[in-house]
Amino acid sequence: MRKNVIFNTLFRPEILLERKSTLFSIVVTGVIAILALPVILPHLLHGLHIVHIFLHIGGITLAVFITLLATMAYLRLKTKRLLLSAIAFGNFIAAEGILIVDATWPNLYNLGELPLLEVGHLLTFTTLGLLAIGVFRND
Repeated sequence: MRKNVIFNTLFRPEILLERKSTLFSIVVTGVIAILALPVILPHLLHGLHIVHIFLHIGGITLAVFITLLATMAYLRLKTKRLLLSAIAFGNFIAAEGILIVDATWPNLYNLGELPLLEVGHLLTFTTLGLLAIGVFRND
C-alpha cells in the first residue's frame, strides 16, 4: 500500500512540473532530442563549429526553462509584469531559434535583403526591451 502511494505521488505530472530540477531535466532532454537529428548530428565532426551550435542550444534550453517558469508564475499570480516576462522569454526562444538556424545553415535563409542573423539580433533586442518594460512597470 505504501509503495503505491509513493509511486502516485512522485509520478503525477503536476508534481514533476513543480520541481525545478526535474523540469530543467525534462527541458534539456526535450531540446536535445528535438535538435539532435537536424542540427547536432550533421555538425558533430565540424570542429569548433559544434561549440557555436551548442552555445545556441544552451540558450534555447535556458529560454524554454525560464519561459515555463515565468508562465507558471503568471498563471498563479496574474500580474502584468510576469506576463511581460513570459512574453519576453518566449520571444528569446524565437530569437535563439533563428540564430541557431543561421549558425547551422549560414547564408541559406534570408528575409529579402535582411540577413537572418540581423532578425535574431532584432528579436534579442526586443526581448531586452520587454524585460525592461516589465522591470520598470508599476503594478
